[in-house]
Amino acid sequence: MSNQEGVLFIPHADTVNLLSAKEALTIAENIYRMQGKGTIMASTPPSFKLDVGKPFHNHWHVKCALLKEVPITGVRLYNYFDDGIRNTVGQLECGRYIILADPNTGTNKAIIEEHWTYAIRSAAATTLPLKWLGPKNPKIIGIVGVGTMATNALRCLIELYDCIEEIRCTSRSPETRQAFSEKWSSALDINVVPKDSIEEVVKGADIGIGGTTSDEIMCREPWLKPGGTYVSFSRREFDPKGWPLMDKVVVDSWEMNMLMKHFRASAEAGIFTHDMLHGEIHQLISGDIQGRENDMERNLIHTTGLVAHDIAMCHYVYEKALKKGVGIRLPYTGSGNPGPID
Repeated sequence: MSNQEGVLFIPHADTVNLLSAKEALTIAENIYRMQGKGTIMASTPPSFKLDVGKPFHNHWHVKCALLKEVPITGVRLYNYFDDGIRNTVGQLECGRYIILADPNTGTNKAIIEEHWTYAIRSAAATTLPLKWLGPKNPKIIGIVGVGTMATNALRCLIELYDCIEEIRCTSRSPETRQAFSEKWSSALDINVVPKDSIEEVVKGADIGIGGTTSDEIMCREPWLKPGGTYVSFSRREFDPKGWPLMDKVVVDSWEMNMLMKHFRASAEAGIFTHDMLHGEIHQLISGDIQGRENDMERNLIHTTGLVAHDIAMCHYVYEKALKKGVGIRLPYTGSGNPGPID
């Protein structure tokens, strides 16, 4: 972008057509490899937060990182509402933006609404490790929650496997799981079966997916069959007391997960400590640690999210938008000192 061009704004509606689940999986793997090589620089502290309680129930978070190999710098800011009844995390009602800048010049390149890129990033970065830790030919998938996270996890699973024969799903509402079942049975030509309980979904499943925003424990260790792998999207999707009983547990970043209250509490209480961890996902991908070694292993994949993934997804969208002529060019700000012209 020349100095005489304005910043490119890419709205949510455009991003949906610029990034697929398959592309997101490739980007997620590339970022994990960069993480392993130490070519990502994240902000310190990793997240800046403004959490406001009653009567506003509003939360603002800011994160940023430099991807040296690209190179690109990104700042991510988002806000959401949560009063214990209404939660806009993952919904279009919350605000989500990535600002991209050229680290060589400091020139701002783009402002991108990241609703879609965040959603598919979360799924891709969490399901990708199944290539190394998951069963070879999973037939039955169990999905806990039928919202944004679970839906996009399913999109990624379809890219990773062509052998799925049955998908089980559950949610708090019978209506939502029934609607999910009907939609995806038709779209995938796979039997999608709604279940009344989490236990019914997970028991016997080759892969379990926990994709909710609940602070409650969703899955219990005895439900996961020999050879099964459970994929946990942050929070307490899988009972912490069951973590030490898994053959292998990997996370995206121990440091980042320790910022999460439930994870930190479990570690500090000695329920699951760093020495019990098999390793981080980037080590799995690079071959520094062993992947699945037999068909009976029970493994756990847990992520909290890396802002580098969000920035990389949005940079990909930006590059693609330039080629396709998509987006809204904001007026050129100018150069020199700000203020009125004398």
